[in-house]
Amino acid sequence: MIKFTIPGEPKAKARPRMTKAGHTYTPKTTVDYENWIKCCYIESKNKLGFKKSSEPIKAEITCYFPIPKSYSKVKKESALNGEIRPCKKPDVDNLAKSILDALNNLAYDDDKQVVELEIVKFYSDEPRTEVFLTEI
Repeated sequence: MIKFTIPGEPKAKARPRMTKAGHTYTPKTTVDYENWIKCCYIESKNKLGFKKSSEPIKAEITCYFPIPKSYSKVKKESALNGEIRPCKKPDVDNLAKSILDALNNLAYDDDKQVVELEIVKFYSDEPRTEVFLTEI
């Protein structure tokens, strides 16, 4: 089992962009976030001794978003208790894509090894993403 946390607001993988000359590229924000995910994984790996897996993987991803400043105290408390959940962008599939793609060749050989995926979104005073990877 691999467990690590990515501090900061969760970000989705952005679509590739195209130049006027017809070349495609990955937006800088996506590249930066995927590099941040890699750094967080490597730091945890070095502390806990994770090894790259070649087995099927179950991924559980929990994304914690900041509570909107416009929320009243009552609404903020409901958000912290999980009674109000973020029904806003980014979509869960794009959140998962940024994390799973970043972990290619680090946590596993390829993200095609992920055969089960659970991803949930909550609000928190401490924005972060928690990732649990388990060999099946």
